[in-house]
Parts: sequence; C-alpha cells; structure tokens
Amino acid sequence: MKDAHSPAGVPGLRVFSITGNQVQAWPEGSAETPQPQALPEQGFLWLALSRSHFEQHLSAIQASLQQLTGQSLVDLHVADLLNGQLPSRYDFTSHYDLVVFRRLAQQTSTAPRHSETKAAHAQGKRPGPPILRRIDTSPVGFAVFERVLLSVHPDDCAVREAYASRLLNATSDKTLAHDPRSAGARGIPLGPADMMLRIVSQMVDAYLDLRRELSRQLDHWQAELIHPGARFRRWDALLQARLALHQLEDLCDDQHTAMLNWNETLDDWVVSDDPTALREHELLKLRCRDVLEHIDRVVHHVRRLEHNTETAVQMHFNAQGNRTNDIMRTLTALTAIFLPLNLIAAVFGMNFEFMPWLHKASAFWWTLGGMVAVATTLALVFWRKRYLARTGD
Repeated sequence: MKDAHSPAGVPGLRVFSITGNQVQAWPEGSAETPQPQALPEQGFLWLALSRSHFEQHLSAIQASLQQLTGQSLVDLHVADLLNGQLPSRYDFTSHYDLVVFRRLAQQTSTAPRHSETKAAHAQGKRPGPPILRRIDTSPVGFAVFERVLLSVHPDDCAVREAYASRLLNATSDKTLAHDPRSAGARGIPLGPADMMLRIVSQMVDAYLDLRRELSRQLDHWQAELIHPGARFRRWDALLQARLALHQLEDLCDDQHTAMLNWNETLDDWVVSDDPTALREHELLKLRCRDVLEHIDRVVHHVRRLEHNTETAVQMHFNAQGNRTNDIMRTLTALTAIFLPLNLIAAVFGMNFEFMPWLHKASAFWWTLGGMVAVATTLALVFWRKRYLARTGD
C-alpha cells in the first residue's frame, strides 16, 4: 500500500504473518486493500505502518485491531503514535503495551522529510560537521498486543525495510529458523514483544556507524586543537558538535528509562508453568537486558566523546597560555639583555664637556666590545637558565 505522502517505492503498510519458523509477507496492493481481519491459527501478525498511512487510515486500522485483538488503541496513545517529536517513553493498558523509541540511525534517504526541509530553510545550514546534518532521531511507536505487533514508523524509515528483509531472509537459513537462541535481528522472533525488542536493538546498534564517523571528526578537531602551531577557527562547528552530543545523551537517557520501565513489567507477567512458555519469557527478559546494555554502551561512548572534546578544548587553551608565557619570557630576557647596553649608551650620551675616553680614538671600540661582552654573557646566562628555550618542544 503506497500513500501520497510516502516516498516513491515505500509502502505505507506492510503485514507479516509469523507462524513458528515461517514468515509470510502479505502482497502489497493498492491503497484500497483492506486491513487484515483474522489472526493466523498459530503465531502472530506484524503490522508495520508509516506515520502518514496510520493517520490517513486510522479508522480502518482501529476496526482491524478491534477485530483481531478485541481492543483498539486509546486516543491518547494514537496521539503519541502520530507525534513526530515525542521522546522515548513507555505506557500500558490491560490489553497492550505502548513503547515509543527514538531511533539512533543515520538518515539514508537522500530526500529529507518535509518538516526537515522547512527547518533547514528557516535555520540555515548547520555549521557543524556533515555527520550532524544526517542524524535522524524520529520516534518509532510500538503497540504490543498478545498476538499482534503494531509499529508506526517515519515515512522514510529504513529500519522497517531493513528488518523486514532480515526477517524474510531468516526463513531461508534453517539453522537460525530452528534455533530460538539465534542472536541479533537475524532470528525469527518468538512473539510480538520479542520482535519489538529485536527492532529496538537494531535501532540502537545502528548508532555504531554514526559513532565511528562522529568520533573520527572529533578526533580530527582534537588533533588540531592540541597542535601548537595550528590556528583553530571551527569554534561554531565544535559548539554544534557538543550540543549534538548533549542531545544524544538526553535521547539515550529517555530510551534507557522507557526500556527499563518496560523491563520491570516483565516480572509482573502471568506465565504458565509450561517449560516452553517459561523459556520464552526468560529469553524475552534476557533480550530486554541486552537492549539496556547496548543503550548503556551508547551513553558511555557519548559521554566519553563529550569528555574528550572538553579535555581537548582545555588543552588547547593551556597550550595557548604556555605559548604566551614562552613569548613573554623570551621578550623579558631580551629586554634584560639590552638594559645594560641602554645604560652604557645613556652614560656616554650625556652632554658633559669632560668625560673619560670621550676624546680617545680607541674609546668607541672598547665601549662597543664591552657592550657585546655584556650582552653575550647575559645571553649565555639566560640560555643556561632556559629563559630563552622553547618549552613547547
């Protein structure tokens, strides 16, 4: 299903039926294609919608959820799923859990979203490194029912398409398909909650590519800041980079809080004594802790980048201060060398009629030699005391 506001070639709704080790994707039809009306005999459904499709076909989606699960989305949660600026959060009802998770992914779409285009024209080009202009932190919403996972993505979300491709490719790998312990997003999920955690884990892990490029740019700036002969002029870009790091840290804190709250509810789930159900619940808690650990790693790296940047700035100003001290020490030493020479010149420049050596032919040369000897002696003394040495080396 393609929408008028969706990018070309990107469907507004994708439906997947997961039964055991089999994943079946519903055919993509026109915008008039009806919503799914029945659950598979075993397994669950994944309804992956774009935000514009969810807004345009809200009534049909609510009716489909009512028929599939016996419960539709609460109006407040619908507003949360439609909000493109909502921070990461967790909420729940007696029928489903709502998780909003802001993705940490580098925007791969060449055409920016309409809102981003207007903001770019209004604010101008960001002076920071190019990687900062490609950070995409749009929220992705999940409504986790017992046998249905509803996810609402940005219209140009590559996370949905990437995970859908991995999900379909997992069916061709018999080893992963039959092993419930398969790690990462390559395995077939055991239920809606497991699939939600796998998608969230993929969004968190996607930060690694962004992290490498951002670290490379900041390391380059740090080298320029520390270099004693460099004149760093990118203070506006460095400020934007530090602000972006602060925003990423706040973003990760919201993500960690949302997932931690959802993890705490897992202990309250009513699980049957069936060994399979107990194992699935155990794996679900394990995967949730793994997602929390990944978010902690992201937060740790962001804070380390902030600390390294601030340290580089402090080292830059310390180096500039040391360089200024070296210059002032050298100028002071040179002034001290020429002070006796100025004194000698001032004495012999006095307007007296009778002065020693004043009318002797060799007086000039003896005076000039004495001045050179005094200057050389003082220069050697100051050099031995390292007053004329360059401590920057």
